[in-house]
Amino acid sequence: MRASRPLIVLLATLVGVGVTASLGQWQLRRAAAKQALHDTIEAHGQLAALDNATLPCAESVWTGQLQRRVELRGHWLNERTVWLDNRPMAGRVGLFVLTPLRLSVPVDQGGACAATVLVQRGWVPRDPRDRTRVPPLPPVGGEVLVHGRLVAAPSKLMELGDPGAAQPGAVRQNVGLAALSQEWGEALRPGSIQQEGDEVPSPPGGTGLLREWWRPTLDVGRHQAYAAQWFAMAGAMVVLYVWFQWIRPRRRRQPGSA
Repeated sequence: MRASRPLIVLLATLVGVGVTASLGQWQLRRAAAKQALHDTIEAHGQLAALDNATLPCAESVWTGQLQRRVELRGHWLNERTVWLDNRPMAGRVGLFVLTPLRLSVPVDQGGACAATVLVQRGWVPRDPRDRTRVPPLPPVGGEVLVHGRLVAAPSKLMELGDPGAAQPGAVRQNVGLAALSQEWGEALRPGSIQQEGDEVPSPPGGTGLLREWWRPTLDVGRHQAYAAQWFAMAGAMVVLYVWFQWIRPRRRRQPGSA
């Protein structure tokens, strides 16, 4: 057992150095990914806004245009509005309001381009007494101009059990574009739009929806600091191993050492 102790210490050191160094590399990759995302968003912000004629139809193209500004004209399908529960905004938990917008001049690529896009219109607080109750939205008829940003479909939260076939207008935990398309009998574009500001024309007094949407933050320095900590731990393990397994034993074997 005594003879195998140096081998055990060596293996433990190698494992520790490997794990901490890998975590440091992971933090650097996260920093690089966030920097790339930030650069992409900044570049997209300099581009002209997408309109009905240039809004992507294919999912692969949509993904490559995330965070692009959009200016879309269409008609709200108000009767198909849904509310997503347990969605935070401005430090509070409430509901996201989602309404499909049927584009006025959709692009027809051989019938493969959907004429309707899902719009995340904003956020409303949840009723503290009845979480199934939703506030009335001022109906907006006729053609509207919607300003916003091109984003992915709404994120999904953990959900227990089978939600079943939710009725139109019901408060829901999650929605999927494919399920909504099947429920409505309406083909949808492959992502969604986060609306910025009320549509034009807007209802008298506005919609009252909050739109402080989350935006990716450039916290590269935090990841780099974490990486430095992991690399420092890896370096400390190497130094301690060399000291206790190599330098200190040799000093003890020298003549006159205490």
